[in-house]
Amino acid sequence: MGRLLGGWARAGRLALTLVVACTFLTGLGLAVTPAEPTAPSPTAVAADPREQGVHDLLARRAKALLERDERAFTADLDPDADPAFVRRQRELFRNLAAVPLAEWEYRLEGETNLAGITPPAADAVWAPDVRLVYRLRGVDVVPSTQTMAYLFTKRGDRWYLNSDTALEPLGRRTWRGPWDFGPCHVLTGTGGFVLSHPGGEPLAARVLAELDAAVDTVTQVWGPAWSRQVAVLIPTNADEMRALVGPGFADGSIAGVAVADRVDVETHTAQGQRVVLNPTGASVLSPLALRVLLRHEITHVAARGETVDGAPMWLLEGFADYVGYRGSDVPPRKAAPALAAQLQRELPAALPSDADFRGPGMELAYQQSWSVNLYLAQRLGEPGLVSLHRRIAGAGRVSPERLDALVLETTGEDLAGLVRGWQQFLRAAFP
Repeated sequence: MGRLLGGWARAGRLALTLVVACTFLTGLGLAVTPAEPTAPSPTAVAADPREQGVHDLLARRAKALLERDERAFTADLDPDADPAFVRRQRELFRNLAAVPLAEWEYRLEGETNLAGITPPAADAVWAPDVRLVYRLRGVDVVPSTQTMAYLFTKRGDRWYLNSDTALEPLGRRTWRGPWDFGPCHVLTGTGGFVLSHPGGEPLAARVLAELDAAVDTVTQVWGPAWSRQVAVLIPTNADEMRALVGPGFADGSIAGVAVADRVDVETHTAQGQRVVLNPTGASVLSPLALRVLLRHEITHVAARGETVDGAPMWLLEGFADYVGYRGSDVPPRKAAPALAAQLQRELPAALPSDADFRGPGMELAYQQSWSVNLYLAQRLGEPGLVSLHRRIAGAGRVSPERLDALVLETTGEDLAGLVRGWQQFLRAAFP
């Protein structure tokens, strides 16, 4: 089970002539005081000795990681395990040294049927469903939960961790975090931190220099009711990018993406929110383009708790671009060259549809959406734009009739009237 992606993607030009892509996936609740790392609390004693043995192993493993005890962390690795697996586990421990962890524990949930694979020779073999529960200090309000496809072996009266890849033929894969791909370097600011690997330090330094101002700008628009702490991850290669954001977004056209594990619409909180930058695309961005990209993605982080999947993309992506460009003084023709070219021929006849955000017309759809939100901000004021966003985005997927009613409720005019006002705005903004 991989990271949950909400389905909104961007590929187009951002800030003049730079090809990028941005995806909105998520948002958190209220700010909290960062907690110090603590050992996981024990669960109830298992009636099954097998379950108890593996539970105790995982509790020792988590405790050793939080207390930075490498010898204890590796003591429960199967002495007959693949040496490459043992080496990766040692590297994992060391790679996590600089990561600010507030919580790290494992939970057992069911088990996997091993029919179809040849288990290692041992007194017993077991593959329970294991969940890693971890929380990044200062960033995560609620923990992130990930699937770990572990295989355990019993030798004598002791259980060991044997593999985290043996279950792949059964379709079970272990989630990989940044620490599975190399040593983690962390740069910390008031608005969160930037995690990179060796070689990623120049881009990480640029991102950190923009991070606090980006968080402040998003807060000025959206308000303080979000965590105001962001983890920005800079993967080292395409494999790590795919692991962090999914294969659908890990291509060269994507400069940044906001991801989350899942969203609780009742509590307006999200698990595992991260902004992930593609080092290939993001490293060549101008200072302005990088600033717009970060503010765009962080807007998605702030707003996700108030957003239900299926809300119109012209609102979601256009609002994020509005915040991204806010205060930049970029002329509309340079911020939206595809829209400017369209206006030489004709005015847009309707708001962009969700389908317009895929394929060759994606760039124009984003620029049209930005201009719609810019128009609404001028007409309603920024607080009015935010109220409209909360109302419509919080409704999720609705019928055209319901959307028309929501627009009328929040703007005083129906969709047809909104389009007419937008067209008049475009005539004035793109003379």
